[in-house]
Amino acid sequence: MRLRAVDGGDAFGVLTGLPAALDGAAPLALGFAPRPDDHVLEGAAVVIATSGSTGVPKKVVLSAAALRASAEATAARIGSGQWMLALSAGYVAGVQVLVRAHLAGTDPVLLDGRFTPASFVAATARMRAGPRYTSLVPAQLATLLDAADDPEVRAALSSYEALLLGGQALPAAVRERAAELGARVVRTYGSSETAGGCVYDGLALGGVRVESVEGELRIAGPTLADGYLGDPELTARTFVTDGAGVRWYRTGDAGTVVGGRIAVTGRLDNVIVSGGVNVSLDRVERAVRTVPGLEGAVVVAIPDERWGQGSAIVVALRGAGAADAVPALLAAARERVGAELGPAARPARLVPVDALPVLSSGKPDRRGIAALVPEA
Repeated sequence: MRLRAVDGGDAFGVLTGLPAALDGAAPLALGFAPRPDDHVLEGAAVVIATSGSTGVPKKVVLSAAALRASAEATAARIGSGQWMLALSAGYVAGVQVLVRAHLAGTDPVLLDGRFTPASFVAATARMRAGPRYTSLVPAQLATLLDAADDPEVRAALSSYEALLLGGQALPAAVRERAAELGARVVRTYGSSETAGGCVYDGLALGGVRVESVEGELRIAGPTLADGYLGDPELTARTFVTDGAGVRWYRTGDAGTVVGGRIAVTGRLDNVIVSGGVNVSLDRVERAVRTVPGLEGAVVVAIPDERWGQGSAIVVALRGAGAADAVPALLAAARERVGAELGPAARPARLVPVDALPVLSSGKPDRRGIAALVPEA
């Protein structure tokens, strides 16, 4: 079947094209222009372009059945009602807001323009009475919490039955502040390959199985993607079938499953999620090392209250003027990384040290280096 391209930023375009996509009549290509030889099998509904956990562009093929299974499992867990779209419709979380609304038989409210407290309040005011739902990333929630002195913002936040929050780890202080204001936050875990969030507050949705295999989280169930468009080798590596015939998605995430509760402890491939954007620290480090004076720098992950995760540059700097050089070096590194990888990838801090710890192999001891970064 041929794909129909729709700009992921055109929420109305995605919304109007979704019914035919879910019926299998006109699958949508979101975030890329399909080539003439880009065909999908019957049953495919959307193909979503994503940078993935490694920063390498991928095109995830999602069937109508997977999208429906995810939306139905979400409704079974948190209820059904009207949804407000505050995310790009080009991301799976945004697509799922529209799918859930479609299956609930309700018209979603589309947030107008840039996300701000005022636009969030205005969109909320256009929603009808009854259960309300939306999906946010932590940076959006932090923006609303910062504006919560405004009674209209507080009222809007507390009016939702659930605020699904995905993207990256949520600092405890942010979650506690949200709870104090009456915001009912549900932490979600998932990806495009799982048709969006498939674990809510540490528990898998109905029909979803999660196991930890040699420290890697793997997911099975009806929400799995068909694979990657035009990349059968990557599909075969990422989606594997066990001896019992069960198909599993290898997430690349480190984590544990204890008593049915899932905990994600990090990435296996040195990737962070900053403001909902996957950032490869390996790529950041390569860019940083092109800055004179930072040729031997190492980039490590650090927590960030607003963006969930960020990065810090750790470099051996010696001499009387080492401390004075830090601001200029950090500015140059942020400029270089921003130009090459985008603003979400820019390091937040530069930490000078006398020497970088190394392993017996001579490679940087990244765990030891990370320990050198003081808490902000």
